[in-house]
Amino acid sequence: MKIKSSILFILIFFSLISCDKKRVFDEYQSVGKSWHKDSIVAFDLPQLDPKKTYNLYVNVRDNDDYPFNNLFLIVSLEQPNKQIKVDTLEYQMTNPDGTLLGEGFTDIKENKLFYKDKVSFTQKGLYKVHIKHALRQTGKIEGVTSLNGISDVGFRIESTD
Repeated sequence: MKIKSSILFILIFFSLISCDKKRVFDEYQSVGKSWHKDSIVAFDLPQLDPKKTYNLYVNVRDNDDYPFNNLFLIVSLEQPNKQIKVDTLEYQMTNPDGTLLGEGFTDIKENKLFYKDKVSFTQKGLYKVHIKHALRQTGKIEGVTSLNGISDVGFRIESTD
């Protein structure tokens, strides 16, 4: 009986992996129980085909401790020539009734947040991505010091082919 269960688990696992054919890069980093405003999540990107285009996403895992309905991020894409492109992004994180958006069966939801489409990586060398949160409460100048409810931040690259 244990052998049948193990074989079934392996088959399901490989079928789920093989369905993700567009994935080129998908990595997460834990930020603990809360994401500090000075904590920057960084990713070194793999060498990518300069003749292809890619769609880029920021992935966020959050839970019911997340107290806001939106999320502001500052995402920096550092090119090999040290030129940095910075974007300030806003994402809706909850439905109007306060329930979390995203995929997942438990209180942990995974959000695939669109960043850029049809990007070419034409320069040779190392590309880096830096992500930090920039959330502020309405009417306050200071940013939220510790953002509760965010456990992991990721970056994903998909082929457009």
